Amino acid sequence: MAAARAVYDATAEDYAQSVGTELSADFEGPIDRALLAAFVEHVGLPAGPIADIGCGPGRAAAFLAARGLDVVGVDISAAMLTVAREAHPDIRFEEGRLTDLPFGDATVGGAVCWYSIIHTPPAQLDEAFVEIARVLTRDAHLLVAFQAGDGECVHRADAYGTGRALTSYRHAPDHVARSLIAAGLLVHARAVREPELDHESTPQAFIFARRS
Repeated sequence: MAAARAVYDATAEDYAQSVGTELSADFEGPIDRALLAAFVEHVGLPAGPIADIGCGPGRAAAFLAARGLDVVGVDISAAMLTVAREAHPDIRFEEGRLTDLPFGDATVGGAVCWYSIIHTPPAQLDEAFVEIARVLTRDAHLLVAFQAGDGECVHRADAYGTGRALTSYRHAPDHVARSLIAAGLLVHARAVREPELDHESTPQAFIFARRS
């Protein structure tokens, strides 16, 4: 957590200039955007705000807000939150982390984790999903997107030119699904697509779950 915060605090503005503050065809394929649209349809009129957990510069939050949802972005990086607030002044953003969300029990009407588990070791996914399940209302939906693999890690000694080390994980979809189920969530849909965009080197996975 500390490593991810330090790297993204140091690179927030450059990161936002590189990937943008809105979703785009350069970084999200048609399937990706369609699945986010499906999440919006699943959510309907939620009993509570929708959380974009690990929101970065607010890209997914902006997509959801543009479709009428009341969105709260959450991120561990204060610098990323500053960028997000400047880019999206009509969306609320708060500091928090996967294992310590700034919400009360059963107060969130749905959540998106758009590549926000990529720095979470496989052994710690259970803790993260238990925390997400805690804040979700009954029948609330969750969409998790991540780089798919077999649980292997990719270690960078100089992440984004910061001189700081950062490790990413390519999670096995079956393992992520089991962690969601162990947290009391019902997995009801999965999708895995092959890498198709210039920056991709691994399959991309998406899992829909629901609070029981």
